[in-house]
Amino acid sequence: MLATRAVNLFYDSCLALLYPQACAICGDSVESRALGVVCEKCWQATQIFTGDETVCWKCGALSLGSVAPEQRDEVRCRRCDADAFTVARACGTYEGALRASVLLLKREPHVCRMLVDLLAKIQGQHPLNQATRIIPVPLHLEREQARGFNQAGIIGRALSEAVSLPIDEISLKRTEHTARHRAGMDARDRRESVENAFTVSYPALIAGERILLIDDVFTSGATVSACAKVLLEAGAADVVVLTIARPLLC
Repeated sequence: MLATRAVNLFYDSCLALLYPQACAICGDSVESRALGVVCEKCWQATQIFTGDETVCWKCGALSLGSVAPEQRDEVRCRRCDADAFTVARACGTYEGALRASVLLLKREPHVCRMLVDLLAKIQGQHPLNQATRIIPVPLHLEREQARGFNQAGIIGRALSEAVSLPIDEISLKRTEHTARHRAGMDARDRRESVENAFTVSYPALIAGERILLIDDVFTSGATVSACAKVLLEAGAADVVVLTIARPLLC
């Protein structure tokens, strides 16, 4: 495994030298294909979560205060109390390299090695490491056909391969083609827009499973909460959420 990774990194670096790509943020050359569309300097300037931050234990929202490490699981923002998922975590804030990577993923079905490694690191932390099955947040069929792929599915498959967890892309379906969340929507509007948008087609596949729900960005939590609700109603034992990024404030 380590030898394969070293060979891949060497190959990616050679490709980057032969066919240089401009960083999507600063315009400098991207040193390795493993970095995606962003150079190492811009990755380093992006806020990546290390696990030492003080966050709401449930939804992962950054807290302005700080507490002792042994008290971190007691921190609550209270905005997510009614959400159906157990916890939600992200690789970092929706800025810089993470934002550029998410935007590219909406156009091209590829997750760079840097993102896969970050996702795998977060998934290895408690309680996400208790998951037994990966389920991507589905797109409505019309939207997926228009785009050509579901970006959450692409993320889920890459993570599934990296951490050896089975992925299930058939049990959870989006049955309503709801309007996209708009900037002017408040939290209540967002929740109402997706309240009945999802259904479970194969409850036998998720009965008793600890689901790792995957999406690209956690914004208000409305979408992942709606998914978690129907998964739990269908018999899932637990639902935890992992995304590439989340806004600093939401």
